[in-house]
Amino acid sequence: VQLQASGGGLVQAGGSLRLSCAASGSTLNSYVMGWFRQAPGKEREFVAAIKWSGGSKTYSDAVKGRFTISKDMAKNTVYLQMNSLKLEDTAGYYCAAGQSLITSSMSNPTKYGSWGQGTLVTVSS
Repeated sequence: VQLQASGGGLVQAGGSLRLSCAASGSTLNSYVMGWFRQAPGKEREFVAAIKWSGGSKTYSDAVKGRFTISKDMAKNTVYLQMNSLKLEDTAGYYCAAGQSLITSSMSNPTKYGSWGQGTLVTVSS
């Protein structure tokens, strides 16, 4: 699976952005699509994930209630709607695809075999 992320940019605290991740090269029925982020000097951390078949979702505590992950099956695209952005949301955001993940593994980056190139989100005060 090839992944292309887009939609990052500069936004003021409290604002919103929507990231997109377009997938190609494979059917996604058995895949989980995830978003991760990495701030300078920090480890990559889980943000959200969605099962392509069935649509089960999971979020990190840091973004729950502010971010929403969704999918458009016709476009083979996953979205991350980010609302009420905070300074600490500043990071490079990466989409990833993992095959046949169980729910408890959806937040584990080592379970994802395909990664997009990342898109930068900068939240200013």
